[in-house]
Formats: sequence, structure tokens, C-alpha cells
Amino acid sequence: MSTPPNSKPLRSAAWFGTADKNGFMYRSWMKNQGIPDHVFQGKPIIGICNTWSELTPCNAHFRALAEKVKRGVIEAGGFPVEFPVFSNGESNLRPTAMLTRNLASMDVEEAIRGNPIDGVVLMVGCDKTTPALLMGAASCDVPAIVVTGGPMLNGKHLGKDIGSGTAVWQLHEQVKAGTITMGEFLGAEAGMSRSAGTCNTMGTASTMACMAEALGTSLPHNAAIPAVDARRQVLAHMSGMRIVEMVREDLTLSKLLTREAFENAIRVNAAIGGSTNAVIHLKAIAGRIGVDLALDDWTQVGRGTPTLVDLQPSGRFLMEEFYYAGGLPGVLRRLGDAGLLPHPDALTANGRSIWDNVKDAAIHNAEVIRPLDQPLVSDGSIRVLRGNLAPNGAVLKPSAASAHLLKHRGQAVVFENLEHYKARIEDPELPITAESVMVLKNCGPRGYPGMAEVGNMGLPPKLLAQGVTDMVRISDARMSGTAYGTVVLHVAPEARAGGPLAVVQDGDWIELDANTGRLNLDISDAELAQRLAAWAEVQRPDPADGAGYRKLYVEHVMQADQGCDFEFLVGCRGAAVPRHSH
Repeated sequence: MSTPPNSKPLRSAAWFGTADKNGFMYRSWMKNQGIPDHVFQGKPIIGICNTWSELTPCNAHFRALAEKVKRGVIEAGGFPVEFPVFSNGESNLRPTAMLTRNLASMDVEEAIRGNPIDGVVLMVGCDKTTPALLMGAASCDVPAIVVTGGPMLNGKHLGKDIGSGTAVWQLHEQVKAGTITMGEFLGAEAGMSRSAGTCNTMGTASTMACMAEALGTSLPHNAAIPAVDARRQVLAHMSGMRIVEMVREDLTLSKLLTREAFENAIRVNAAIGGSTNAVIHLKAIAGRIGVDLALDDWTQVGRGTPTLVDLQPSGRFLMEEFYYAGGLPGVLRRLGDAGLLPHPDALTANGRSIWDNVKDAAIHNAEVIRPLDQPLVSDGSIRVLRGNLAPNGAVLKPSAASAHLLKHRGQAVVFENLEHYKARIEDPELPITAESVMVLKNCGPRGYPGMAEVGNMGLPPKLLAQGVTDMVRISDARMSGTAYGTVVLHVAPEARAGGPLAVVQDGDWIELDANTGRLNLDISDAELAQRLAAWAEVQRPDPADGAGYRKLYVEHVMQADQGCDFEFLVGCRGAAVPRHSH
């Protein structure tokens, strides 16, 4: 099939479309796979960017799913070529998949730019695979469509549904409180993760799947179809067909990832009770495509948006119920009907506006996708906090917090790093009460490094035994989207970078007011300056940061409010055809 008249010339023609030595070589090498000329000559070459890995359990079913994508590509007249990229899975990778998100994005970017690819299908699932692949593809600005692997089936334990991730935090706290045994805790292990797919709560994986759909980079319903539901395979097939059409239409990512699309996504994140990790990832994606997205946009755009989706960790249900209730199209329709979708005309991957896609969407369960007048939380927008403790900002997720703690003043109990926390938290003599504020340092982008999901510190056993279930916790770390609690995260600048968090001491009074966006260390400016000067004099580089990728990361990663990308990766570099290799 030849390129339709008046369409943009195929990028892959620079490899396969010339009658010279180089064209001869590129075509000949492809033929060693048994591919005849007519299969790829003059057709859109569609890269299938696959994050399959048996070390990334969320994405371990992608081999079969990729075959469905290929069928769709072939049916639409394209030629599919599958290629692997670094699979930065959250479940097994240490110290954290966030450390390698930027590495994976570099892999994606260079694989797209350096190969005869006209458009790309981004096969994503586990938390960091979605932003990494979108970041890499955005830097190239080629036609791209997201195919998510889908969430697991509901977990089952003792005849009840349990949510992946969320159940771990809940049950572990019960073990520490002495209300269940270690055997009972371990008994939930097999039932929590009982099918292929990502976490079945509104954790980071499901949040980022919703963000991809809200940004217009996937087909409708991509976010919520369970991994093992046959409709997931149908969507993969249809996405394979659609990417061929997107190439012919020259529908590149820059036409989808607009400022308007990001504002829609911010509003959607509040409505679904999405993860705080979306703040960092959307900033990084926006930076790659050239959209100016600021931390304060989460307040200015999202404030006042009710949380409508009653899912764990904020609510009761799981992703299966969310899909059966209507999925993200149902949420978008609720927002649109109420005038809360900022930009209904934003373009999406199927060539239609986001509102055209959802204006007739059905909602089958009003308990799961609640009406506007019966929200789970009246204002679920991510709270951006500022003050002398977080000059460049910090974030808090109100839908997962305790309402009575959103305005709180307490004395700090300080942990200098994660190891110090682990050594100190179970001490029965630890001077801590329910009114204290737990402070964890040196777990930010440079400090951990990689900004691990350790911000939702477990409470001390002696308080759990008293029935305490939540406390104010503050750190420069992240927390899993499956977690819950009144947890202030992403404090910027981080402690390792010399932010004020570095000099908080036991007994300092800290004031949190989530409604006004205030996070303050109650000491004078003069004392804060004195402490910071003394801190700077004694700092020494970590010898472990002196070589390899970790050295690159620590030297070039930006702070949380800037999306934790490398400063040299920000911006769209396009996909101009590189020079020949011979």
C-alpha cells in the first residue's frame, strides 16, 4: 500500500525507499527475517515499544498483547516492528524504579529516532513505564498511541476484596499493632495479586493510565479494562489500526500534548483521587514536549474539583468495579456535564475531541463513579504547600488524608534517613505522641537517590497499639499511589540539596494548613539561616555517587517541583532522520 496523496512522506522511506547502496543494505538486512519486499515497502512502519519483562510482573503479559497490536497494524496497512526498551518495573527494581525512569526515556527516545519508525505504540503498565515512554516519545514528537496492560483482577482474602499495595500497608500496620499474626499477614500474599496486570487500586499505575487517557494519548477506556478481559486485547488491536491512520494524518504528540490537555489531566486526577506521583510525571512529560506546566497549576486548575471515584486507597472499590461502572469516560462525562472539564475540545488520539468521545458515555454504578452532589471528597485536588520548610513546594493528597489532620501543629520527631527511621521507630522509649509530626530526610531525588516511595512511614507500634491510625508525616520522598494517610511529600528543595528540611530537629514545632497551602517550621529566619550555614560546612559527597549511572543521575536530576527529569533532556528534539551508518 502506497502513501496516500498529499500526505507527509514516510520517515521510513529514508531507509527503505532509495535505490542505492544504503537502501539495498537496509532492505537486505530486513529480508533475513523472511520478509518479502511488498510487506514493508511504502507502508507506515509502526514501532511497538514493549516494556515486557518477567522482572516487571505488571507487564509480563505483554508478549501476547503485542501480537494483538501487530494484527491491528497489519489490518490497517502498516508494518509492525516490535522492539524492547528498559523495563523499569516498580515491584522488583531497587533502589527504586524512579531512579531509572529517565534512563528508560532515553532508551525510548534514541530507539525511535535512530530507527525506520513512522509511528509508535507505547506498551506501558507498571508505574514508571507510562511516563518514561511518553517522555521519550514526546522528545521525538512522532505519532504515538498508548496501550496500557490493564489492572489485575480484584484481590481476594478471607472472602473479601483486597487492593494490591493498599492491603500491604493496612495489614502490616495490623501486625505491628498486634491485632493479626504474621501468619495471617502472609496468608494474604497469594490472594492479593491473582492475575496478570498492574495494581488494582488507584495507585500510580492506574493513575498514569488515566492520565494517558485524559491527555488524549490513548483510545477511550484504555485506562481501566482489566488485563485479562478480552476487551483489553480488542483495544490493543484497535490501537494498532489507529496508529497507522495517525501516521497518515501526521497526528503527532505535540498536537495532543497541549497545555489544554495537561489542564484536563490535572482536573481528572482530582476527580479520580489519583496519585501524587502524577505531579512529577506530568511535569516531566510537559517539559519534553515544551509545555510550561508549573507546580502551582495543580492548585490553580485543580482546586475545587470533587473526588468522584470511590476507589482504594481513598475509598472502597477497585479497578474492576471502576471499569464496569463506566471507566474514565464516565468520569469525564460527569465533569463535562458539570462544566468542570476545562477544555472539552482538546484533541485525542482517535482524531476526535475528548468531549465527543465521552458525551454519551454510560455510567452504570453511581456508588463507584459518584454524582457531583455526593462526592467522596468535596475538593480532591492535590494540595501544593509552601513555607519556609518547603520554599519550592511540597504536595499532599487530601482524598487519602485524615480531615482532622489537614490543619495541624505538632513537634517534630526526626529521622535522618530511612535506616535511621527503621532503627528508631520501634523503640518503646521513642518520645512520640499522636500529635507529633514525623519527619524523614535524605530520601529525595539526590538523597536516596531516586526518590523512593518511603514517605508513608509506618506509625510506631506503641501508638498503633493505642488505636492511632494516622499522623502527619513529612519528607522529601514519594509514596506509592496505593498508600494513604496525611503525608506531605516531595518537599523541595530536598534535604540532600540543602533544603530547610535538612536542618529540622527533634522538638521543632511544625505547622501544616493544607487548606491555605502553608507548611512552616516555627523558627526565626535568623536561626534557620544559621542552621543551614552550619549544615553546609559539614557536608561530604557520598562515595557511592562517584561512578556510573548513579553519578549521572545525582549530578543532573532536577528537583521534585521540576519533575525530576535530567536538565539536559528537557525539550523536544524531534525525529529528524540521522546520518547513515555506512
